Amino acid sequence: MSDAILVINAGSSSIKFALFPADAEPESGAALRGQVENIGAAPALKARRPDGSSSTGQAPRGAAGTMASLAFLLDWLQLNLGEHHLAAAGHRVVHGGEHHSAPVRVDAGVIESLEALIPLARLHEPIEVEAIKELARLRPAMPQVACFDTAFHHHRPNVDKVFAIPREYTAAGVKRYGFHGLSYEYIATCLPQILGERAAGRVVVAHLGGGASMCAMREGRSVATTMGFTTLDGLMMGTRCGAIDPGVLLYAIQERGMSAHEVSDILYTKSGLLGVSDISGDMRDLLASDDPHAKEAIELFVYRATRELGALAAVLGGLDALVFTGGVGEHAHEVRAAICDKAHWLGVELDQDANRAHRPFISTAASGVAVCVIPTDEEVVIARHTRRLLETAAAAQRI
Repeated sequence: MSDAILVINAGSSSIKFALFPADAEPESGAALRGQVENIGAAPALKARRPDGSSSTGQAPRGAAGTMASLAFLLDWLQLNLGEHHLAAAGHRVVHGGEHHSAPVRVDAGVIESLEALIPLARLHEPIEVEAIKELARLRPAMPQVACFDTAFHHHRPNVDKVFAIPREYTAAGVKRYGFHGLSYEYIATCLPQILGERAAGRVVVAHLGGGASMCAMREGRSVATTMGFTTLDGLMMGTRCGAIDPGVLLYAIQERGMSAHEVSDILYTKSGLLGVSDISGDMRDLLASDDPHAKEAIELFVYRATRELGALAAVLGGLDALVFTGGVGEHAHEVRAAICDKAHWLGVELDQDANRAHRPFISTAASGVAVCVIPTDEEVVIARHTRRLLETAAAAQRI
């Protein structure tokens, strides 16, 4: 029986998971990928294998919540793993705060530190921490590893981290952390094989999806990013507003009498593409719509991305490569074309045919900036770190 690493990305409406053989490099591929959907109602599991075959499962009646769905997932895996044995679990954790600058083996102290970070990421952190605690209860002997979306940005210059606010708030941890780090780390590891020498140059990666951000890299390391203290900042997103004048929030509270909870609900779930279009937060729906509000939402999304691209290029002192990833970045050729058209001044020349065909390289041979599309794989990064920490622990035991 061979060991396997379970990767978990726990959310309020779904649990995404992947299974990687522990005796092989994660880049060689997952043995199984899937998700438990419809959490809160009637959770159902869908999984697929590399050969294209798929499996499904239905949670028992009453197993509606996230933690019950996690137990259902473990039971399903136990029945369907075949020759695989779960050796460890790696988790995506959105916020690592100031102290978690790298993946870490989970223990009681780590869980306590993650619980302290919940006020900084109330949308994601509570569920992720509860999933870790529940898995520890269900499989107490199984090692767990927490991998942080903030870690990739931890060592960028301090000037990109601080806000222009009284120092006491900065000292208390109110600063720009940056997110989507697991995605950016994956892209950074791919760049040398794809871009060659340009990989060490001035690169901007655009992770565009329901959540969206950009990251400026030099030598494959983050030097600036668009998300800040929370996942609200920066680009316009599916249902999140992106950068906004704080005066708007004061207006909502002082003049409209809204509570903090009501303001939070608007900023996280009713804004972005959904708020502007009043149709959908899904770019696919808007691209297929003839409604002028849908067009306006797409134009604003492109404008915000173009504006942030210019700012990041200024930080880098120019641009050698632009990389699109994420659901929108990988699949919406119309959005890529619109952004590249507005970035012509930076030296971007788009190959329209290559872009429409979703080829890896979508810039012309004469383009001063290499433009490419790289599908991201955060699960591979989590599996890689989990495997490494397991090997480190095993080596320490042999000494």
